[in-house]
Amino acid sequence: MELPFDGAISRYYHEEAPDEVRKIIAGKKKKAILDPTFPYQKRWDRRAYDDAMASVQIQIARLQASIKARGERIAVILEGRDAAGKGGTIARFSQNLNPRGARVVALTKPTETEAAQWYFQRYIAHLPAGGEIVFFDRSWYNRGVVEHVFGFCTPEQREAWFGQVNDFEQMLVRDGIRIFKIWLNIGRATQLDRFLAREKDPLKQWKLSSIDVKGLPKWDAYSAAIGETISRSHSATAPWTVIRADDKRRARVNAIRSVLTRLDYDLKEDAALGEPDPLIAGGPDMWHG
Repeated sequence: MELPFDGAISRYYHEEAPDEVRKIIAGKKKKAILDPTFPYQKRWDRRAYDDAMASVQIQIARLQASIKARGERIAVILEGRDAAGKGGTIARFSQNLNPRGARVVALTKPTETEAAQWYFQRYIAHLPAGGEIVFFDRSWYNRGVVEHVFGFCTPEQREAWFGQVNDFEQMLVRDGIRIFKIWLNIGRATQLDRFLAREKDPLKQWKLSSIDVKGLPKWDAYSAAIGETISRSHSATAPWTVIRADDKRRARVNAIRSVLTRLDYDLKEDAALGEPDPLIAGGPDMWHG
C-alpha cells in the first residue's frame, strides 16, 4: 500500500523518534493510554462513555433551542496539537444540532489578499450571528503557535498579535459574544501513534499534511510556543480550558461539559450534565509540554 508523503511518518518513527516514545508505542496494550503521566491507565469504558455522551447531547440540543430563542451568540474555539482530536470533538459537539444554527469554521492558509490585511480581519466574517453557535477548528491562534514554529511570521508580527489578541476578544465579549477557548493536549507517544494509524488508513490519510510531517521533530518548539501562548492569552474575559486528550472519550465529554456548565439555558439539568473531571479539564495549570 502506498503511504502518504512516501511513508515519512513511519520513517520518523523508526529512525528519528526518541527511544522512549518508540518503546511506549511498540509495547502498547489494547485500551492502554500511552502518556505515562495521564491520570487514568485505560480508556474510559465504552458503556459509561456512551451514557455520558447521550446525556450531554440532550443538553446541547436544549442549549441550541434556548440561544435561538434568546438570540445569543456563542463561539467555541478548538485548538491543540496535531492529532489531538479537534475535529472529532467538534463532531460530537455538533452532531445533533440544527445546521441552520451551528457552523464549523476551518479556514485554509490566508490568500495573498488576506495576508495583507489586519490579522484578525478574515475571522470576523465567520463570527456567530444572533441565535448561532460557531465552532472554530483552529483560529486566530495560528499566529501564536504554528506560524511562529515554522517561521511563517516574524517575531515582531507575533508580538504585535500578542498585544492585540486579549483586547480583540474582550471587544467581542463586550458586544455579547460568549467565547469558549479549549486547548486539547496530548503526549508525544499518543500523537505519533495516531499519525501512524492515519498513515495506514486510506479513510484517514486526508487528515495528514506536510505540516504534520515537518512538525514531528519540532515537539519542543511547539511546547514552548503553546505554553507561552496559553499563558499570555488567558484572561478573565476569555479564559482557556485545557483538556488532557490522550483518551478521546474523556476529552470529548469533558470538553462539552466545560462549555455547558458555564452557560444558563432553558431546561438545563445539572445532574444529567455532570461536572468536568478536574483530572482531565482545567485551566492553564493543566498544560504540560
